[in-house]
Amino acid sequence: MSATELLRIENLHAWYGESHVLHGVDMTVNEGEVVSLLGRNGAGRTTTLRAILGLTGKRTGTIRINGVDAVALPPHRIAQLGIGYCPEERGIFASLSAEENLLLPPVIGSGGLGLAEIYEMFPNLKERAGSPGGRLSGGEQQMLAVARILRTGARLLLLDEISEGLAPVIVQKLAETIRTLKAKGYTIVLVEQNFRFAAPLADRFYVMEHGRIVEKFDASELPSKTAMLNEFLGV
Repeated sequence: MSATELLRIENLHAWYGESHVLHGVDMTVNEGEVVSLLGRNGAGRTTTLRAILGLTGKRTGTIRINGVDAVALPPHRIAQLGIGYCPEERGIFASLSAEENLLLPPVIGSGGLGLAEIYEMFPNLKERAGSPGGRLSGGEQQMLAVARILRTGARLLLLDEISEGLAPVIVQKLAETIRTLKAKGYTIVLVEQNFRFAAPLADRFYVMEHGRIVEKFDASELPSKTAMLNEFLGV
């Protein structure tokens, strides 16, 4: 059975003002896959996620989400195609409780997880449901940022540096969460600086440098790519 293509990007260029950041990015993501976008800081990985969502300046090229050409759509219409975005800065509302943060985003598709399912996946958030977002630890805030997009019904999740700066025990919990979501049929694009976090989770990898994809390979090819990854990532 051939894989269903959920996201196809072809010849994507993106700008912030006068600054030309992406230079002809091509990538595909199939339904149910975890795909990791690797590269150094400034390689264009976060900009790729933001460009998919229409959060950069000018964009040219093709971005097809579930077969819909999204390059000319505004961000709110793109989100309605079933995309959830977890930005690096998390975007937690400090004065709202953890539960209010969870309930805030609109539901954009059927099949979003209910609060009970979310609390089962993130027991820490259940314990902290009434605590203000600003009082949560970094790890709890990161869990909340991931959990929040699961309520919406989005099936394609764009996760930007979710393991950054967190204690190993939390990073392990997030890895478990990604495996659980994959088992539930979610499709995930991971932007990760932490290669050791991404390596066991991803089915396929794209390596970025200077706003371009310079390498792509499957998880099975990982052992043979070590020298190249050392060169591009310094891992």
